[in-house]
Amino acid sequence: MSTRGFLIAAPKSGSGKTTLALGLMRALRQDGARVAGGKCGPDYIDPAFHAVASGSPSYNFDSWAMEPDLLQSLTRASAAQADLVIFEASMGLFDGVPATPGRTGASADVAAALGLPVLIVLDVTGQAQSAAAIVKGCMSYDARLNIAGVILNRVGSPRHLLLAGGAIEALGVPVLGSLPKNDKIVLPERHLGLVQAGETADLEARLDAMAEFIRAHVDLAKIRDIGAALDLGSGGPVLAIKPPGQRIALAQDAAFSFIYPHLTDGWRRMGAEIITFSPLDNQAPPPDCDVCWLPGGYPELHAGTLAAAAQFKTGLTKFALRKPVHGECGGYMVLGQTLTDAKGVVHEMAGLLSVETSFAKRKMQLGYRDASLCADGPLGRARTRLRGHEFHYATVTSLGDDAPFAQVVDAYGSVPARSGSRRGRVTGSFFHLIAQTSGSGHE
Repeated sequence: MSTRGFLIAAPKSGSGKTTLALGLMRALRQDGARVAGGKCGPDYIDPAFHAVASGSPSYNFDSWAMEPDLLQSLTRASAAQADLVIFEASMGLFDGVPATPGRTGASADVAAALGLPVLIVLDVTGQAQSAAAIVKGCMSYDARLNIAGVILNRVGSPRHLLLAGGAIEALGVPVLGSLPKNDKIVLPERHLGLVQAGETADLEARLDAMAEFIRAHVDLAKIRDIGAALDLGSGGPVLAIKPPGQRIALAQDAAFSFIYPHLTDGWRRMGAEIITFSPLDNQAPPPDCDVCWLPGGYPELHAGTLAAAAQFKTGLTKFALRKPVHGECGGYMVLGQTLTDAKGVVHEMAGLLSVETSFAKRKMQLGYRDASLCADGPLGRARTRLRGHEFHYATVTSLGDDAPFAQVVDAYGSVPARSGSRRGRVTGSFFHLIAQTSGSGHE
């Protein structure tokens, strides 16, 4: 039997996609289904919740940053562990960036590429029959898509359901569930989105409550039936980027957690070993590793602990004398001279790069990045093209005198600009790597 899948999407953010996705995954798993999740776009946090709810890894699928063969390779990896893959969209279904058709980063592109029927979750607060106009717009906006069903969210009364649901079903689209307003099953949030899965108190109980809520208000059998056989393509595994070393020391704790499963799983498939260590526990990277990777996360919430972690900082400095060290976003901040926390307290960081950063001076930076490496390193030769994204509130108060790590443009045709820092074997930048792409570098 082939693996089936569908996409949960909405016309806008905040409509209830994540609650529906997590509740469905957990409920179907409770019923004995082999289910997995997938997340459209560059989101670290939701896939970790998917993995807990479903019991299977959840990968990111990004039509802007990933080549089509990588998307299909990740689909095959998901299909190998599940009979049903529930994909969750980012933002609104059609929201993306100016790009080649099919490569805009919109969740609609992923649905079209993989042949996914779309289940719309629609917040009907403050509207009734007008909800049908929104559904009809979704049906006609992109001819590639099949809108297979609708879940109404925040329904106020049986009469509200009758008016909104009846108008939608008159379009020939089934309403497969109706969720009443419920403020008791929300997940806690902070400045980059949901509090991470590993830090959420009573997560299993919260997921079970979501499953109970979804089970009571949607038709699980009909939702399973809307899934279509996934377009798996052919061929072997496709790497997003080659392993940066044979033995990779990966910082992993509450301060360093943002690394994509498709990267680490791909590196393991190539025979690389990933050895985790915790800077918050004052652990240094194992000296027998070939490269050290400090991913993003929340170092600004733990700046005092990191500043006092003498064994971590001393061991990292010794490691960098002989082997490469790379930091992404929060990892980049920790490699710098200082990190100023939200209260304005300045903390001494590793000092391996000259950058100084601040969380007291907050400014959101968000968007895709197309980067060209300025020099040879563990991520590739000079002019290697990498695609990724930025999402942070920290600011650079002093860049220092280090050489740039990469030349970067955004998805809107910006002029190439320097990004990050490079000193000796140490590199870092604010952009999170998703995949290598073809083409020559930026001048």
